[in-house]
Amino acid sequence: MSDEEVYIGSVDQGTTSTRFIIYDRSARAIASHQVEFTQFYPEAGWVEHDPMEILESVKVCMAKAIDKATASGYNVDGGLKAIGLTNQRETTLVWSKSTGCPLYNAIVWMDARTSSICRKLEQELPGGRTHFVETCGLPISTYFSAVKLLWLKENVDAVKEALQKGNALFGTVDTWLIWNLTGGIDGGGLHVTDVSNASRTMLMNLKTLDWDQPTLDTLGIPAESLPKIISNSEVIGEIAKGWPIPGVPISGCLGDQHAAMLGQACRKGEAKSTYGTGAFILLNTGEEVIQSKHGLLSTLAFKLGPDAPTNYALEGSIAIAGAAVQWLRDSLGIISSASEIEDLASSVESTGGVYFVPAFNGLFAPWWRDDARGVCIGITRFTNKSHIARAVLESMCFQVKDVLDSMHKDAGEKGEAKNEKGEFLLRVDGGATVNNLLMQIQADLLGNPVVRPADIETTALGAAYAAGLAVGIWTENDIFDSGERAENVTIFRPKWDEGLRKKKVDSWCKAVSRTFDLADLCLS
Repeated sequence: MSDEEVYIGSVDQGTTSTRFIIYDRSARAIASHQVEFTQFYPEAGWVEHDPMEILESVKVCMAKAIDKATASGYNVDGGLKAIGLTNQRETTLVWSKSTGCPLYNAIVWMDARTSSICRKLEQELPGGRTHFVETCGLPISTYFSAVKLLWLKENVDAVKEALQKGNALFGTVDTWLIWNLTGGIDGGGLHVTDVSNASRTMLMNLKTLDWDQPTLDTLGIPAESLPKIISNSEVIGEIAKGWPIPGVPISGCLGDQHAAMLGQACRKGEAKSTYGTGAFILLNTGEEVIQSKHGLLSTLAFKLGPDAPTNYALEGSIAIAGAAVQWLRDSLGIISSASEIEDLASSVESTGGVYFVPAFNGLFAPWWRDDARGVCIGITRFTNKSHIARAVLESMCFQVKDVLDSMHKDAGEKGEAKNEKGEFLLRVDGGATVNNLLMQIQADLLGNPVVRPADIETTALGAAYAAGLAVGIWTENDIFDSGERAENVTIFRPKWDEGLRKKKVDSWCKAVSRTFDLADLCLS
């Protein structure tokens, strides 16, 4: 088989763009295509996507990436063995079983319209905000799919009626894509989700890996509207006619952060941080569910086959990371492209005492304050746009440190893997990690080395690994024991002394405290 051309495709459906990447047997990307799609902001704090536009973006990316690979001399048509899929998590869709049409736009994970539903649940349920934590690992928050589904049920007549008549199909983006990729309304589309995406709905029992019936009863969600839960690595079905690669199996599916963990080959005790629209830090806790006492989420890491062991994780989710750079570009016009921020921020030695907290729609881990709003403090006549740019970069790193500090407390010394020098390494990935200044600030703030792989798009790679594993292209040893990958990394080591680090962190905490209780500021 060594002479045969073998390829695995990966759909990476993110918050602001979609990509399709084709990998060879050595897990090297040989072709890719990426398209951005429309962000809808109907009201303050609301964020929506058009489900049909998402489908079209996947179709375009597949076709263009295959064209590029073919033009480069690769026989992808004959050699594509399977595709994996990874997606923005929590984003919620409901569509009609009989027509296949979406009944509303997709409500995006960072959308905050459900805050009143969350408050109501917290007041009515005996466990308050943590009522469901024991079963699903998640607090009641605007972040998760269940409360978005409740909003749709209460506010969209078409959804309410479809749920009553048994004509509603609920799903996160993975479910919507797989249903359509496998034929949809015309070809008996498969209504499934994987364990990692299901673990972000607030509806799945982390121990049984099935929908939790008492939770469904409490929230009034009919079980028949929910997809079947499967593992992250198994042959799910074949791509239907009408798509660029009909007949190719879909054999891997993970939520984006779980895919990045697999792409980074995170074993038990190892952590990764993905810097995208938001930032997401996950620590593999092995086969043990650790309930956080410090504001983190208990979630699934991955389950690499129907009979494979389940790996769990502690997660800290940060709503605004790279999105703050987009805000500097699109809303303030301080930069004209995201790549400019590194040079601008590097033109000053420090922020000049400016601290920026991007609580645009509230704060996620470890604070969980949906009443928070963004602040920029410490401004003087000395402050210029370079200081603000540097403060935006620092804000990402401070938030990651907040989460890792909580992880250290929850996991303890035994729960963390260290290298031969006794150092805890943070693996990083995602588009923003090309920024060397950002990575150096992160290492300085943590006081630990930061490790960046040669291929920073580990999310798509993780989905490809899961798909290749299921069809026998790779083994778990191939994925987790790649010495070549370990050698081909960039390591950022901390340069600050502990005194400076402590002063900066204390100032940051002061800035965070200033964001609380600002959601009711007059908008007129």
